[in-house]
Amino acid sequence: MQVHNAVTPTAEQIEGFLAPDAAGPIYMVNLLKFKAHAEYEDGRETSLSGREAYMLYATEVAKMITQVGGKLTFGAEVKRLMLGEVEELWDQVAIAMYPSRAAMFEMIQLPEYAEISVHRNAGLAGQLNIETVAPSSD
Repeated sequence: MQVHNAVTPTAEQIEGFLAPDAAGPIYMVNLLKFKAHAEYEDGRETSLSGREAYMLYATEVAKMITQVGGKLTFGAEVKRLMLGEVEELWDQVAIAMYPSRAAMFEMIQLPEYAEISVHRNAGLAGQLNIETVAPSSD
């Protein structure tokens, strides 16, 4: 299994995200890898670490997730690998619940989201976003 962290989705991943909605809520598992030092695309000088820049984004995006009917359900630092092998561990894991893919799409279209995304991009070396759906109780 090859692992490739990224900051933006591929065209194929976007197409899948925009496909007809999954029934019910989705849980987005975020495996985050931070840069040692934040690097802003506009070239601004900063003393922020990648983690600190990302946290500026995380604080505001948590409010936006709630605004579209979702919630952050879990967040923690990655300490060690219990099973399996990867070349490098992620720094943090976070799980957000959205009532639907459409709700997540609505959030990322908000003008405020574009404003705070500069901190996300400055702080992340890469990440994996894994869309999950809880099994139905039918």
